[in-house]
Amino acid sequence: MSEDAYCLIDSTRPPKADGPPYADCVLCQEPTEYPESYKGITLCPVCEWQEAQRTACSG
Repeated sequence: MSEDAYCLIDSTRPPKADGPPYADCVLCQEPTEYPESYKGITLCPVCEWQEAQRTACSG
């Protein structure tokens, strides 16, 4: 069984943008790697990493 089988957190990500304009991070307002046209939550690499650390499954 894979490690992901134990984690119930949805780990889907928006598609990466080929270039500007980039969506702003919903937490710090810095540019993200995702297209501005993406509808949903976008996080910059720093906030994405911090959120992953905060919500990581422990087991």
